[in-house]
Amino acid sequence: MGTVTEFRVVNGRFQPVERPEVPELLQYMIGLDLGKAQDYTALCVLEIRGQESETSLHCRYLERFKLGTSYPTQILRVRELCRREPLLSNRPRLAIDQTGVGVAVVDMFRQGEINADLKPILIHGGDRAVSEHGTWRVPKRELVGATQVALQTGRLKIAADLPEVSILTQELQNFEVSISDSGFDSYEARTGKHDDLVLSLAMAVWLASRPVRELRMY
Repeated sequence: MGTVTEFRVVNGRFQPVERPEVPELLQYMIGLDLGKAQDYTALCVLEIRGQESETSLHCRYLERFKLGTSYPTQILRVRELCRREPLLSNRPRLAIDQTGVGVAVVDMFRQGEINADLKPILIHGGDRAVSEHGTWRVPKRELVGATQVALQTGRLKIAADLPEVSILTQELQNFEVSISDSGFDSYEARTGKHDDLVLSLAMAVWLASRPVRELRMY
């Protein structure tokens, strides 16, 4: 840690004043979209810089598990990842998808001694997000909207050299909005396409966008 030179007005003149350099506090958010037999499990890691509404989000890591990877193997992989720096020293929050796999699988991750604060998310087609008994019920439109805004405003940046970034880009391009006869909108990948990396990113972005005081409550 070094020093930073600031200039302050002393007796009517600018004078250099040295102060200790304060390292930037980094936070990390993990998004984990759990797949089933025909779906991939996907994971992303966001690095959060800044405070509250001034934060910027940097996607530093993407991974998509092979089809058929057992949940115990996935738990070991996530646990290993969270025991490496910078996550080891900066305990992350883990937004984990409970939608298709249910509470039992999420409980397996909760009992897996993972160095992370688990935040289960149940994706639904409603119009608002609510927290019930420690699980967030979040409309898919809200997840997608938070990601779109973060990308369009430049708040979300994705490292171009990540091995899975081309797959994520394809998934973003294949994502579409459809309106039902009753007027409800839905957000899905086009037929035959996957959206696992998109959803892992969207959950992490959404959770990172919540006020810190709100996250501490649940």
